Amino acid sequence: MTGTLINVAAILIGGGLGLLLEGKLPERLRQTVIAGLGLFTLAFGVQMFLSTKNALIVLASLLIGGLLGEWWQLEERLQNLGARLEDRLLHTSTNNTNSRFVRGFLTASLLFGIGPMAILGSIQDGLTGNFQTLTVKAIMDGFASLAFASSLGVGVLFSSLIVLVYQGGISLMALQVQKVVTDGMMAEMTAVGGVILLAIAISSLLEIKKIRAGNFLPALLIALVIVFGLEKFGLY
Repeated sequence: MTGTLINVAAILIGGGLGLLLEGKLPERLRQTVIAGLGLFTLAFGVQMFLSTKNALIVLASLLIGGLLGEWWQLEERLQNLGARLEDRLLHTSTNNTNSRFVRGFLTASLLFGIGPMAILGSIQDGLTGNFQTLTVKAIMDGFASLAFASSLGVGVLFSSLIVLVYQGGISLMALQVQKVVTDGMMAEMTAVGGVILLAIAISSLLEIKKIRAGNFLPALLIALVIVFGLEKFGLY
C-alpha cells in the first residue's frame, strides 16, 4: 500500500497548497507540468514493456484483453459510473448548505479513483511491491487537487479517504494472490501494464490520440492466464 499512501499524501499537500493559493496557479504552468508527466509516463511505460521475455505474450494479452474490454465496454462503464454518481449525489445536495464541500469531495474522488491508472497501479503495488505507477499518479493528483481545492474548497482534501480505501483495497486483494503468481507472470503483466501506461500518456496526458485505455485492463489478467498455461506445459 506504499503507493496509495504516497497518493494520499500528495492529495493532501496539493489540496492544502490550493487552499492557500486560491486559484493563482498559472494555466501555462499547469500545462507544462502535465506535458512533463506525459513524457515521463511514456518513457516509464517503455521501460516496463522491456521487462517482457516474450513480446508475443504481450501482444496476445492486449488483443484478447482489448476485445473483452470493448465487449464489456469497460471505459464507457467507468465514465458512466462517475457521471451517474456525480448526478445523483450532487442532485441530492443542491439545497444543502454544504453543497460546495460535497461537490469538491465528489469531483476529486471520481477523478482520483475512477480510471485505469488507479487500478493498474494498485494491482502492480500489491503484486510486485512496485509503486512507481502510483507515484506518477500521485504527482498528477497532487497538482489536480491544488487546482480543485483553490476553487472548490476543503472537500477536495477529504477525497484522499476514498483513494485510501479504494486503491488500498485493490492492493490488499492483489497481495492475497501474490503467492501463486510466478516471476514470469509478473514480468509479462508488468510489460502489459507498460503498454497501457503508454496509451494513458498518449490519450489523456499528451492528448495526441484518443485511446480507450480502460478497455485494455482485462489484458493484465489475460497475461497471467497465458503464462500460467505456458508454464504448465514447460513452454515458458
